[in-house]
Amino acid sequence: MVEKGKKRVLGLDIGRRRIGLALTDESMLIAQPLKVIKRSSQKDDLADIVLEVVASDIGRLVIGMPYEMNGTEGSAAAYTRRFTTALEAALQAEPASSHVAIEFWDERFSTVAVERVLIQGDARRSKRKQVIDKLAAAYILQGWLDARQNKEED
Repeated sequence: MVEKGKKRVLGLDIGRRRIGLALTDESMLIAQPLKVIKRSSQKDDLADIVLEVVASDIGRLVIGMPYEMNGTEGSAAAYTRRFTTALEAALQAEPASSHVAIEFWDERFSTVAVERVLIQGDARRSKRKQVIDKLAAAYILQGWLDARQNKEED
């Protein structure tokens, strides 16, 4: 059961072609794949995310940050930061979502890990393409949830 006043968390895996979304369960223990947004225009993509934030009563976004292998930020991370800046502005423009916190989470290996699981499960390439982004978002969000849980247990 969600504590009174506690809001759910939405995870995002931002790509140039698709954006994967995942959502925490009500107990804030499990990340569930939600959907994939096929990129059209930035304006429409941002509107889709803001709509989901409002509809699902989101209090925080966890965005996968594609760090380089050495931990630095390359062009993919710069792209994610630019998109996030635009997303922050879109959230501020909508009163129902103006107080949403945003946090980055290291997404290195998320897509690779999810793809391995799908391949081991004999998922066809076409099926993998349809679900990999929302599963990667769930993987990112679950990593954030697990780290948060471990901090609370210490």
